[in-house]
Amino acid sequence: MFRPDQSIERLRQAHQRLLERLSGLTDDEVRAPSRLPDWSVGHLLTHVARNADSMVRRLEGAARDEIVDQYPGGPAGRATEIEVGALRSATELVADVRTSALAAENTATSLPGPAWVRLTRSVGGELGSASSVLIGRIREVEVHHVDLGLGYTLSDWPAEFVEETLAVELPRLPHRAGPAELLGWLTGRGPAPDLPSWR
Repeated sequence: MFRPDQSIERLRQAHQRLLERLSGLTDDEVRAPSRLPDWSVGHLLTHVARNADSMVRRLEGAARDEIVDQYPGGPAGRATEIEVGALRSATELVADVRTSALAAENTATSLPGPAWVRLTRSVGGELGSASSVLIGRIREVEVHHVDLGLGYTLSDWPAEFVEETLAVELPRLPHRAGPAELLGWLTGRGPAPDLPSWR
């Protein structure tokens, strides 16, 4: 059962772990490649910040009972913001991540209870509840914290996050890997499927 207060606290903790990891980040480090193809650490930090902005936008829309676009300009606008933002200094990038994270937390905290079940729209056009936006933000922060390649690893993920996310991802596996390929791997009769990453 979705409990806004508990999920908001989990988000705060995820943000805190990320911001602690970013303390002392240098300009050379933000120019270095992240673990995601074609993205530097700066690209990824910009994405994390703009994702927080999109959470604010969507939750504010839910408070008004309006469905709004996740990113201004859709996928193209999202990509442009990331490319431009990636060129900033480490100080600017970390400040952006911090400010946008706090705004996301504050917006979630102030959202009226009935708004959590209202629909919002993702950048891909899918509709989901406002509560799914909050859970999705936790996922973005935890997964991309690993993707930064700055020392936060899979073993650092909180057990609750792993359990919750596995429950969502496991049913999707046949659609991502191909059912026969997946079954062959699970039964020890084939290699692990080459799953596409998401970002």
